[in-house]
Amino acid sequence: MLDFSHIRWLDDKGRVKPPLSLYIVLAFLARSWCIFAMSLTQTGQRDALVKLFYPEKTDFISGLIAGSIAVVVFFLITFERRGKPTFLIPLFQRIKWGLFVTLIAEAFLIYGKLSYLKFQFSWQNGLEVLGLFWCGLFIFKSQHLEYYVKNWTLDRE
Repeated sequence: MLDFSHIRWLDDKGRVKPPLSLYIVLAFLARSWCIFAMSLTQTGQRDALVKLFYPEKTDFISGLIAGSIAVVVFFLITFERRGKPTFLIPLFQRIKWGLFVTLIAEAFLIYGKLSYLKFQFSWQNGLEVLGLFWCGLFIFKSQHLEYYVKNWTLDRE
């Protein structure tokens, strides 16, 4: 029996579309960059917005450093949708490793926060750990992501 359930993953040109969950994972891993971009839109209250999510400045800067790979992955996805430049194909095909490195960096940051708080429970840290777990499952188990990463090749052009 033939299985055509993966046909919804293709666009009108026959290429595999990026999974929506990939964008959610990127937003989670680059949340410091998202907050940074939001703070740029607020002219008078930039510091207040950043301090709302990151009371410690070092946590914010560490989040920017850790999430920088996720920002690079986002730009690689943008280039893949355009199909150019082709010299980025080998780098694009390793985005799962980049996401894994970002996941590990975020885990170390959360562990540092938890150890500073002497491992007392807080909802924010619990949700961050749950988000990391979900992101890890997606990165390692998503068949859609696997097909998407392997889809951009030189013969596609």
